[in-house]
Parts: sequence; C-alpha cells; structure tokens
Amino acid sequence: MGGMRIVIAEDSVLLREGLSRLLADEGIETAGAAGDGEGLVALVAEHRPDLAVVDVRMPPTFTDEGLRAALAVRPVPVLVLSQYVEEQYAAELLGGGARGVGYLLKERVSDVAEFTAAVRRVAAGGTVIDPEVVSQLLGRNPLDDLTPREKEVLALMAEGLSNAGLARRLMIGEGAVEKHISRIFAKLGLASSPDDHRRVLAVLAHLRRRTE
Repeated sequence: MGGMRIVIAEDSVLLREGLSRLLADEGIETAGAAGDGEGLVALVAEHRPDLAVVDVRMPPTFTDEGLRAALAVRPVPVLVLSQYVEEQYAAELLGGGARGVGYLLKERVSDVAEFTAAVRRVAAGGTVIDPEVVSQLLGRNPLDDLTPREKEVLALMAEGLSNAGLARRLMIGEGAVEKHISRIFAKLGLASSPDDHRRVLAVLAHLRRRTE
C-alpha cells in the first residue's frame, strides 16, 4: 500500500518517536503524533490519514481515553496498542464492525515485520487481533459444528457486513440471514446477555481458526 500516511496517539514520547521512525524505515509516513485522545481526534480531522495507531491508556486518567478516541475517529482504520490484554476494550472496539480494526499487545511492536504487516493490513480494511486477546475472549473454538453455509455467513460477518449486506451478498432474505446467525450463536454457545457482544465473539472465533 504505497504512500500510506498514519497518525499516532501515544503518551510516551519515546515510544511515539520509536514507532514513527520504525514505520518511516518501512516507507510509511507519520503525518502527525499526539499524546492524548483529543489530540488524536484533531489530527485525524486535519490529516485524514489511512490509519490511526492508538494507545489504549492515555492522559488524563490513563484508563480508556485512547479507546474512546479510537471509537470517535471511526470509520478511519485504527490499530490499538495495549500493554495488557483488555478483554472489554477489545470487544467494544470490535463491536462497531470488524473492518479496518486491529488490537495488538505492545510487545508485538518488537517484531518489525509482523507489526508493519499488521499496520498495512488494517489500513487496507482488514482485521488484526492479537492471539493472546483471542484466547482470552474465547476459551474454545467449536466451529466444526457449523454447516458450510453458516461458515460462509460467519466469514462475511468477519468482513463487517450487516445483515442487509449479508442478504445481498448471499442473495437470500434478511430473515434467512437472521436464522443462520442465530444458529451460529447457538452452536458457539454464545447466549444473549445485557452486554451483548455475540457477533464480535463469533467473528473472533472465525479469526482464531484462520490463524491456527
């Protein structure tokens, strides 16, 4: 993906500069960098980048400011970096659609080839989820019980398609799509709950199988 331009939101000046230099060596331009969520939102509005690389925890409270900012700049592709596995944050980020979304542990940055590949994939509209995040969000992967059609539906869900989009792609009615999705949820053991992230968890199951 030539001529890619990104913005970085990271409160550590050292890491911020390190990311910028690392990506520059790979031909990826950093159009701007900020140390907090508000700065990220302003940078995205100014530069309209291909991707935003965002730390989850930033000033002033160092809880979820980065995540809030990442959600605010969607649908711009975002690659979120975290020191630890934050299950709730990962599910919330993915809840808005799986296209152009990445969630990686910061330790992955040390593998330059892997990290830059993740940057390019997310910028192109793909999804990159850290294996540690997936393993904690889903303790099992019972995808073998799905029919070929259900697997097809799940794969399209992973592309970020809505029920209407699924119906158009598969040339079936939305009612049929809903039935397929309900059966997928049932087979994956994803019961409805007040914090309903079943669609996200189903997509994560699919993504984990692809990386095995």
